[in-house]
Amino acid sequence: MSKPTARDRLAEAAFDLFNERGYEQTTVDDIAERAGLGRATFFRHYRSKEDVIFPDHDRLLAEVRERLRSSANGSALTAVADAVRLVLLHYLDEGELARRRYALTSTVSALRDREIASVARYQRLFREFIAERMPERSALQAELMAAAVASAHNHVLRRWLRGDSADPVGEVDEAMRQVISLFAPRPDGPGANGTTVIAFRSGEPPETVLPAIQHLLETNRPS
Repeated sequence: MSKPTARDRLAEAAFDLFNERGYEQTTVDDIAERAGLGRATFFRHYRSKEDVIFPDHDRLLAEVRERLRSSANGSALTAVADAVRLVLLHYLDEGELARRRYALTSTVSALRDREIASVARYQRLFREFIAERMPERSALQAELMAAAVASAHNHVLRRWLRGDSADPVGEVDEAMRQVISLFAPRPDGPGANGTTVIAFRSGEPPETVLPAIQHLLETNRPS
């Protein structure tokens, strides 16, 4: 097993102290001392104690931006749905550290605000990419698409952080498929693609089924 790096030792020491003393009561000097390192070493790896808590979003955003730039996907939304997996995989690689961060940010409002700001940076990147690649879409539609991707990703991520998901990668892929389907082009009416499929329970009486079918046909009749 490889020896923990100075960066890892500092992170471990910081979270231990945050749990023992509280975030506000822990100083940079406390963290460096617990890790058995000097103050100068701390600042070679982190700008502040707050930076110990969060992943390197600048580097991660750059990776996501590059994935989008080099994407061969024909659909901008599909490219975004693929790129957001990088964020989930980063958290999964962090493992228990990510879960400890989640527990801490849930109780410290200043950290929670920073987490929200970080999510907004990803969403802005997605919105700008969609708007550039899909000029036929309105600014509102680009915003809605970006927000849907971010929300679906965060839903799966939080499930994993709480220990409720055994297969977060499979879940995020399914979540992205649902997001893409939300914005897929819709036919103009029941005759647009030549087929209309209506499902109902076999045990339902005709007097219940027929009015329902009539309602659907009237609702979807071309104007």
